[in-house]
Amino acid sequence: MKKSIRFLTAVLPVMLMLSGCGLQDKNENIKAGMTAIEALDYDGALESFAAAREAGEDERLLVRGEGIAYMGKTEYEAAINSFVTALSLSDGRVGSMDYDMNYYLATAYYKQGMAEEALGVYNAIIAMKPEERDAYYLRGVIETETGKTDAALADFDRTISLNERDYDRLIDIYCVLNTNGYGESGKTYLQNAMESGTRYMTNFEKGRISYYLEDYENARTYLDKAKEEEGSDAVLFLGKTHEVLGDYNYAVSVYNTFLTESGEQSPEILNQMGLCKLQMKDYEGALTAFQQAMNIEDNGMMQTLKMNEIVAYERLLQYKQAATLMSSYLKSYPDDETAKREYEFLKTR
Repeated sequence: MKKSIRFLTAVLPVMLMLSGCGLQDKNENIKAGMTAIEALDYDGALESFAAAREAGEDERLLVRGEGIAYMGKTEYEAAINSFVTALSLSDGRVGSMDYDMNYYLATAYYKQGMAEEALGVYNAIIAMKPEERDAYYLRGVIETETGKTDAALADFDRTISLNERDYDRLIDIYCVLNTNGYGESGKTYLQNAMESGTRYMTNFEKGRISYYLEDYENARTYLDKAKEEEGSDAVLFLGKTHEVLGDYNYAVSVYNTFLTESGEQSPEILNQMGLCKLQMKDYEGALTAFQQAMNIEDNGMMQTLKMNEIVAYERLLQYKQAATLMSSYLKSYPDDETAKREYEFLKTR
């Protein structure tokens, strides 16, 4: 699944826990279910929602929660049914929860292989809220992945026009297009942003855009200036720039210097340092970096780190340990098809 769609799935549970609402004591089982979802305990969540139904708690909230849990279990047809049911329980007034659930529904359709149905949901959101940037962007993502390039570019144009200084989203658009074979179209957006003037850009934004434009010399200059302004974010891209230029030793020194001098435990930088050490064939060092990042509470990237830890064990030829970890990984992330194939390989070693 592409990063952009995964982003939606990752962000909305948090939105729904917040907008989700001031759960009162009478909805304590629903609250327990949402807490279980945050811990990736989807079966436990469903048990809590079943208890909520027995206790007569808010039907719409618990059905929505069931939909989220089914998505976590990759049971997308059940998730679709839950969200459709929850939406049907509306009192007729369209509120923020309705939009949130429609975003979930679109994602469930997409992951079930029902791209047209997902597009239909985004069409409906845009019809109700013509300024809804996320809907234009996500509709453009699916259009890109299904070969509807002209429609995708129109949606990306609209996304940018609604906030021309959202350089994060601009880079997201480039990454989507590049991943799907339309890198030159994606670079056009980045070039236009640079050519239209950089007075509103920070050194970090200029450095990142230069990085994706493969203008590594300027990227290095901007990002070096941005270290004091942006901290770990700039250091991460500065190190990656040196990696692309083939200077892995210097990249590692950039990461180590930041971690030592700032005292900050950045999971992103530790992960990137681990990846860099994999390239250097320092597999023990890579494993240490990944595990150090995993020990950071609420690191926000545990799936990536667990997979990279498995790769490090594979490179160390410790296949039994890698297979054990992969079995555990697939219990938490059952929709990772690449991991499933790798697990079959590991079981033969």
